[in-house]
Amino acid sequence: MHVTYIGFGSNIGDRLAHIQNAIHALSKTEGIILQKISSVYKTDPVGYEAQAQFLNGVAAIQTHLPPLSLLHILKDIETAIGRQHRIRWGPREIDLDILVYGDLCLQTEKLVIPHPEMHLRHFVLVPLAEIAPDLVHPVFQETIHALLENLEDDKSVVKKEDCVL
Repeated sequence: MHVTYIGFGSNIGDRLAHIQNAIHALSKTEGIILQKISSVYKTDPVGYEAQAQFLNGVAAIQTHLPPLSLLHILKDIETAIGRQHRIRWGPREIDLDILVYGDLCLQTEKLVIPHPEMHLRHFVLVPLAEIAPDLVHPVFQETIHALLENLEDDKSVVKKEDCVL
């Protein structure tokens, strides 16, 4: 079994419902054991900034599924929830990303693990540090807490107290 961290986010429609539906689908998927879920954070968009704020967080799972199989499951969940692909970094009903998969480093045309930009983003590191501050990034060999402490991202990340997953 591999401990794997999945980033989730939504900024279209009923954002919290989309996230709850995605987490529920993950928890019901054969080969996946949901371990921990971070708080939900209200975050500013990154990349394409002319869009609504996101709700973001991170889930820890255990899985024996190979990375590409897990990716296909995440994409199927996104589709079932209604995700439509628009522009890169644009608005989305739900986004599910493999952030870290054990200590695996993988680079294929379809999938890069660890997520290539996670160490640059408050909206990933804040919820990840909440549930796994001592997790060591497989490439940089620093803890998530240390990466967060050294991050120079000025995007707002605020815990959304009224969210229950």
